[in-house]
Amino acid sequence: MGKDSKVSITVIRRVPKYYGYLTELMEKGVSRISSQELSSLTGFTASQIRQDLNNFGGFGQQGYGYNVKELRKELGKILGLDRDYKVVLTGAGNLGNAIANYQGFKNAGFNIVGVFSRYSNINPNMKDIKIKPIEELEDFIRDNNISIGIITTSKDNAQEIANMYVKAGIKGIWNFAPIDLEVPEDVALETVRLSESLFTLSYFIQEDKS
Repeated sequence: MGKDSKVSITVIRRVPKYYGYLTELMEKGVSRISSQELSSLTGFTASQIRQDLNNFGGFGQQGYGYNVKELRKELGKILGLDRDYKVVLTGAGNLGNAIANYQGFKNAGFNIVGVFSRYSNINPNMKDIKIKPIEELEDFIRDNNISIGIITTSKDNAQEIANMYVKAGIKGIWNFAPIDLEVPEDVALETVRLSESLFTLSYFIQEDKS
């Protein structure tokens, strides 16, 4: 099923959550679920869930609910999880090491096949992948049909790395550097701001104390 550009980003960001819960349900042997039951799991209203899913087509059946396996499969297609991706990572510090060693990404089809760093003396091996010098990055991307580039460098180097990714043909960048990157419109960019998430948690803790 193709992606609909008219679907709001808010709806799109809820789809992975549905997919995750459906995965857990399937692993538990649950074969079908109603929108109300899914509401109890996700925290979204049953009406909102039905509206979200209707953006991509009719998956449910009145009086039956949703087939867990089939709905998960369809949402996987929507998210592009019905294919594998080759991924490179630049920045071989602690965060880069944690990401490269997380088995869940590989299980989901995101295979980190190259790790690059400016520093030859940092983490000489990461997840059985020898760290390569940054000078080889662009050629490696072109030669290996890389789809996604991850950035775990400092913010001072992040834009330069993003430019190298774009020049070499990367179409998706997952950025962990605390900076707003500039990329062409045809390059998907997702920035993860760890500090902002932590600060939000701090806010709610303070609110709870007042």
